[in-house]
Amino acid sequence: MSDAPHSHTAPIEQPAERIAELRSRPRRTVLAVPGSSVKMIDKAKGLPVDEVFLDLEDAVAGPAKAEARENVVDALRSGGFVAQTVVVRVNAWDTEYTVADVSEVVGRAGNGIDALLLPKVRTAAEVVALDLVLTQVEKAAGLPAGHIGIEPQIEDALGLTNINEIATASPRVLTLVFGPADFMASIGMRTLTVGEQPEGYAPGDAYHHVLMSILVAARAHGLQAIDGPFLKVRDEEGFRRAAARTAALGFDGKWVLHPAQVDAGNEVFSPRQEEFDKAEGILEAYTHSTSVEGGARGAVMFGDEMLDEASRKMALVVSARGRAAGMTVSEKTPANG
Repeated sequence: MSDAPHSHTAPIEQPAERIAELRSRPRRTVLAVPGSSVKMIDKAKGLPVDEVFLDLEDAVAGPAKAEARENVVDALRSGGFVAQTVVVRVNAWDTEYTVADVSEVVGRAGNGIDALLLPKVRTAAEVVALDLVLTQVEKAAGLPAGHIGIEPQIEDALGLTNINEIATASPRVLTLVFGPADFMASIGMRTLTVGEQPEGYAPGDAYHHVLMSILVAARAHGLQAIDGPFLKVRDEEGFRRAAARTAALGFDGKWVLHPAQVDAGNEVFSPRQEEFDKAEGILEAYTHSTSVEGGARGAVMFGDEMLDEASRKMALVVSARGRAAGMTVSEKTPANG
């Protein structure tokens, strides 16, 4: 049996329900924390991010991997994270660390983990392999099998080519995550600044195809899409610019590497108050118009706009994101004012 404490999230009995609940959680800001730094882990516990992941991969040098696992196990067992979702990034399958990461961390502190982030995913087989190992470790530790999610990270051209197969490789998959640094290297992009446009590429967005491919695959399979980091942690304007680009496309959130990026990330990936108010007003007006009391009409005027079923679906997206961020309708909205 696992000697880990109960998770900060009460287990849901059926794995499918548990995974569906994990998929629905907000991920506006996803904080990356090196597993090798107890100080940074302790600080991360109190930051108002939606998700935090404790990193055993690129942020930890080879000789420090074993110690980092111990740090992560201790942090998971002690709990206290403000973040609703707690994740561990294990090492990729092209290393000798992956199985040990899963067996040690999940086996000893699995009750404190919502998902594993799998980096450098190139094929669906890598997700399937993690699912199989994870299931064995869960069972051996006395944990509910199938309750820990998987977040595949797309970091090279082959991974992007296989993205639909990766998205559907396991019922545990929650999100598709873009890893820009490794991806840029894999295609030979001529820049050393992660998250910024390569010099000489103007006008346009050098990442548009990659981002849209990830987003479309995520939406096709009911998953969230998460953008990777912006490395200039003290450049808030640059971070906002990069975050606004992916938020406008429809991404659910973005990695943050420093406390200075947290408030900006939460703001950018939340609807503006006027957007949320309008969405709620649209839903209220459309619900009334399509009811018997409202004449069961299929379209209705809302201000100077004609609404139909497609309008309702668009409003639902904004409403859901706003409510997940804890927003409430202003006293005066287009619907009631």
